[in-house]
Amino acid sequence: MARDTEKSTKLKEEGNDYFKIGNFVAAEGLYSKAIIADDANPSLYTNRAMSRIKLNLFESASTDCDTCLKLSGPNMKAYYILSQCLLALHDPDGALENALRAHRLGTDMGDKSLTPLTEQVLRCKKARWEELEKSRAREGQALENELMSLLERDHIDNYTACDSDVERKELEEETEKKKNLLRSTFEAARAASAKKREVPDWAIDDIKFGIMVDPVIVYKNGQII
Repeated sequence: MARDTEKSTKLKEEGNDYFKIGNFVAAEGLYSKAIIADDANPSLYTNRAMSRIKLNLFESASTDCDTCLKLSGPNMKAYYILSQCLLALHDPDGALENALRAHRLGTDMGDKSLTPLTEQVLRCKKARWEELEKSRAREGQALENELMSLLERDHIDNYTACDSDVERKELEEETEKKKNLLRSTFEAARAASAKKREVPDWAIDDIKFGIMVDPVIVYKNGQII
């Protein structure tokens, strides 16, 4: 099918107008028609991806970004939008990787949109941190459950070996004490861990996006600036 760039451009401009007024369904449809007219224009795919994000169509928006990158090569806008898609799809690692790519390109080009790019990187790092914390919590809970099961199995083995009701009662009390100690130990560890692992936004270096070792804090009117 022959490319009709003139028709595609017109449809894209109409889509832009609808996007600006918040009619994302109409904008998405017009961008799709523009792609049919000219499927080799990378910007059409990122425009449609932006509309699809607004419609919560994150999978298809992600596909549009991939297509754009295949056509254009490294593309700041495509990486940025793809990062948003992957974050919404609960892939913080992929989201962070693409946010950093977008930020590097923006930095190299001296782009004016570095602020939203930086904010996206920090959002991704926060989401990734939270995911790691959830995973760590799940591992801790799994270990607690495993130890509880071992205690229960040990209790059953010893219970059958008891010769009297007195021994059985003493065993019950001892086992319950061990269980309570185990629960309290894990609860204390969870509480302490939750307090220690909060990283404030101001402690993040917005150039390399690592935790600053010795940050200088500037206050103005009682607030951190």
